Amino acid sequence: MRTPKLRSLCRLNPHAVLGAVQFNAQGLIPTVIQDAKSRHVLTLCYLNRDALEKSLQEGKVYVFRRSQNRVMLKGERSGHIQLIKQVRIDCEGNSLLLMVQQHVAGCHAGYFSCYFRRLADTGQLTVADNRLFDPSKVYRAD
Repeated sequence: MRTPKLRSLCRLNPHAVLGAVQFNAQGLIPTVIQDAKSRHVLTLCYLNRDALEKSLQEGKVYVFRRSQNRVMLKGERSGHIQLIKQVRIDCEGNSLLLMVQQHVAGCHAGYFSCYFRRLADTGQLTVADNRLFDPSKVYRAD
């Protein structure tokens, strides 16, 4: 799928950020992805050093997929990329917040945010948001 022609505002020197963060024992740093416009939290992911360097150099979010043991562009199959607008580092340097411009949706289940379910006082889990795309049409086996 073609990558949309969106521009990132982020072209940061990776060495400056890498010097300010601490990766955990597995070489990962937890990273919250938040939509810069709506302020909705889109997901929590993990970045290794390579994913963070690529993200900062290209201005697009790359993540470390623990289940596949590889770095991947967020949205590489769907085209629903995330362009970095701002990078924030927590007070201890052990987690990141990436403010992004989200193209279409951030969740592979078809929702804008991975946090589309709400837990009611009764303990029942309900869908609280509208689905933006049909995952079976986007993630077809080729």
